[in-house]
Amino acid sequence: MAVMTERPVLMLPADRPMTVADLDDTPDDGLRYELDDGVLVVSPAPVLIHQRVLIRLEVALDGACTPDFMIAGAPGVEISDIQYRIPDLVVIGAGSVRITDRNVTRPPALVVEIASPSTAQYDRKRKKVVYAEFGIPAYWIVVPDPERPSITEFRLAGGAYAEVQTATGRERFATSAPFPVEIVPAELVAGPWKR
Repeated sequence: MAVMTERPVLMLPADRPMTVADLDDTPDDGLRYELDDGVLVVSPAPVLIHQRVLIRLEVALDGACTPDFMIAGAPGVEISDIQYRIPDLVVIGAGSVRITDRNVTRPPALVVEIASPSTAQYDRKRKKVVYAEFGIPAYWIVVPDPERPSITEFRLAGGAYAEVQTATGRERFATSAPFPVEIVPAELVAGPWKR
């Protein structure tokens, strides 16, 4: 016999922008809740290839990470009371957070977004502007396309991001920011799954 349960209801403030404090009351339903100038942005749970790429990126970054930094998967980045993001990965200066902190409140050294077809334009436009305004020195967009995976690196210059490099397929992605690391995009998506 199946038991029916009610889905939690998200109450949005009608008289003001939504805040990070309001997010504390959002249901734990597997969705990702972010704020863009007080407007709620909801993303579905990621697909399997996204998760596979995320794990491999985290392993690569963690293996290259120096003691001055730490890697965190999907932390909340509290840019302001009404601007809140949950990047896929961040590299944080070890002295800028406590392990018990709920959110990152200072600019990480690097933010990584794994783009899906539904978020690709948002990652390349709006998030890029928000992250640059917050002062995040490096931003990567990883495209987990099984046929044409890529990593694009942007670095902050004069208050905006400039594209530094893109590596696709078997090309080697090598960077020194925030520490030296090399990744081959094709190795991020390699696997025994159906195409």
